Amino acid sequence: MKYSAEEVMQYVIEEDVKFIRLAFCDVYGRQKNIAIMPTELRRAFTYGIAIDASAIAGFGGEVRSDLLLHPDPSTLVHLPWWSESGRVIRMFCDIRYPDGRPFEADTRYILKTAAAEAAEEGFSFAFGSEMEFYLFQTDENGEPTRKPYDRAGYMDIAPDDRGEHIRREICMTLEQMGIQPESSHHESGPGQNEIDFRYSDPLSAADNAVTFRAVVQTIVARNGLCADFSPKPLSGEAGSGLHINISAKGGGFDPLPHVIAGILDKAREMTVFLNPCDNSYDRLGSDKAPSYVTWSGENRSQLIRIPAAVGEYRRAELRSADPTANPYLAFSLLIRAGLYGIRSRMELPTATDFNIYTAPADVLAHYEKLPSSLREAKAIAGASEFIQRQLPATVIAAYCR
Repeated sequence: MKYSAEEVMQYVIEEDVKFIRLAFCDVYGRQKNIAIMPTELRRAFTYGIAIDASAIAGFGGEVRSDLLLHPDPSTLVHLPWWSESGRVIRMFCDIRYPDGRPFEADTRYILKTAAAEAAEEGFSFAFGSEMEFYLFQTDENGEPTRKPYDRAGYMDIAPDDRGEHIRREICMTLEQMGIQPESSHHESGPGQNEIDFRYSDPLSAADNAVTFRAVVQTIVARNGLCADFSPKPLSGEAGSGLHINISAKGGGFDPLPHVIAGILDKAREMTVFLNPCDNSYDRLGSDKAPSYVTWSGENRSQLIRIPAAVGEYRRAELRSADPTANPYLAFSLLIRAGLYGIRSRMELPTATDFNIYTAPADVLAHYEKLPSSLREAKAIAGASEFIQRQLPATVIAAYCR
């Protein structure tokens, strides 16, 4: 259910809400929040709640550092793990300057703008995420170790899969919050897990991805463990990806082939925003993580694959991104690249229907490679006219400096 501001204030009274968490993300997609009391809610909706932007990564320095959080009432969710001590709710916020202007480095606003531009041209995008993470044991002081919670493999079951009850608790918690998981299972690595979501509109999908990471970390910590979303936490084991399922409609034709072509064309330029840390490049090119700019049908060694599905389930799966990506920026750039492909009526290159990992070097020489290091990815993005047109200079600097 999507609430209005007045409905939220009525909900707070009727449900005896004790705390309201106003959530937002820094430029790297890390969730932040400030808690207010119910008596401050009307002020929050009317004027916003001030924060010190100079203390937030990517938001700038001490000059003109005051920003205001304006809660989006449609994002109201109850945080069920706080029920025993009085209800706690959370809303994502729009970030604005004191004069009411949107803050340009608010990546949620950047995604809103991209989705609105697509709608103006008659197209709609939807995204679904498949996010992988590891469960590690903690030491006697509660600090994370690198000892996996189990030694199970892909889609194993209990008792080998010791994370089964934790995934169930995560999924049930998400359902209580109005977020619908599609499936969950043990992944290939020891202690590695995956939970998938059905597709939704871009903003909801990004909000859900950010919420998912927070829910996982909360539930896992309550079980005395540590959740690790890094791309390659264990050398020699499978890396963790954020596989992004993309669908597109509109224009009186099937725009998906043009969307895929546009994403392929801009893939190298977008990589630093999909793979923003040094560890990201330890994952790419191994254990089914792509390293070349290619596409295919059901071939999982490619950057983009088109799974066997028809009708409303037809989609493309981007396999390069990892869980350290800011989903607002990732989805925004994918929309922009997709629109570029649609406007240019770009045609898909020939499908790469062979295994990239076993192909000889002379065959692979015909294909572009994704950046092989964070330094290279920064350089490519920093020189990209496409990136400069789509993102504000402050965001580009935060990722490429």
